[in-house]
Amino acid sequence: MKYRNLGKTGIEISEIGFGSWGIGGWGALDDAEAIRALNRALDLGVNFIDTAYAYGDGHSETLIGRVVQGRRDKVVIATKIPPKTMRWPVLPHEALSDTFPKEWIIQCTERSLRKLNTDYVDVQQLHSWTPGYLQQTEWFEALTLLKEQGKVRAFGVSANDWEPYETTDLVKSDMIDTIQVIYNIFEQRPAERLLPAALAHNVGIIVRVPFEEGLLTGKMGPGYQFGKGDWRADWLTPDRLAEAARRVDALKTYLTPDAPTLAALALKFCLSHPAVSTVIPGMRKVANVEANVSASDGKLLSASTLAVLKEHAFAHGWSYPWAQK
Repeated sequence: MKYRNLGKTGIEISEIGFGSWGIGGWGALDDAEAIRALNRALDLGVNFIDTAYAYGDGHSETLIGRVVQGRRDKVVIATKIPPKTMRWPVLPHEALSDTFPKEWIIQCTERSLRKLNTDYVDVQQLHSWTPGYLQQTEWFEALTLLKEQGKVRAFGVSANDWEPYETTDLVKSDMIDTIQVIYNIFEQRPAERLLPAALAHNVGIIVRVPFEEGLLTGKMGPGYQFGKGDWRADWLTPDRLAEAARRVDALKTYLTPDAPTLAALALKFCLSHPAVSTVIPGMRKVANVEANVSASDGKLLSASTLAVLKEHAFAHGWSYPWAQK
């Protein structure tokens, strides 16, 4: 496993992290396998785990808390505070007093600490963002207080789904330590403004959805059958599956011994940008862990490969089923 600095925090993290929404929040859950996967990840050098208050109403956090006992000091845990409205994404007209008031930020952090069975979280994040909150700084005051109390080591923001631009000014403000954002072969827009700003201001970038919700693994073609409770069944209509499959098939041209699978190519695409601190694919099973960790071998994509992959960007505009308008 290779490691990178998490921006200006002084925290060193594995470049492949453990995305834990799937083990706590949707579809068929298997706690025993989730615990095996978490343990296997830690054994293979993964030291960064990303979770959230909203992932199964704390179920994901509880599982993580069980696994890290006895080695908490060796694991970097990031979690997230949901909007008090429990609606995503936060919209520009929604006042901070309704979404992230000070007492809510503190309450959620204390709850996560209990669920995780720990005295501190390494990275606390707002689970949504809108640019107007730069002028409504109660969120910053609350997180700064938690940092001063030793309950939070660093803090940041999880950018709204499919929104590559709204957190750029926040990065430039130097108010935060990290940004979590969707970035992958299809969704390359963060490289236009956000990632250069993060490099310039030494803000850590946590990449989520590197596989475009599974599409970029090549395993979800036309006729794919989703499991019970899998929200993607509503999102990935037959037409969308067919369109994505055509585009994914075209990527097979770029498989090499250093990137032998579509999943490896997708992870290495993300890791090849110097602004990226870590990539957090969802990992429910030991097999997922072992496959994803293997991509951290120090062999990044060449400039020529990145140049041709740029032509495969696909900003599809498919909103998630829960997105409020």
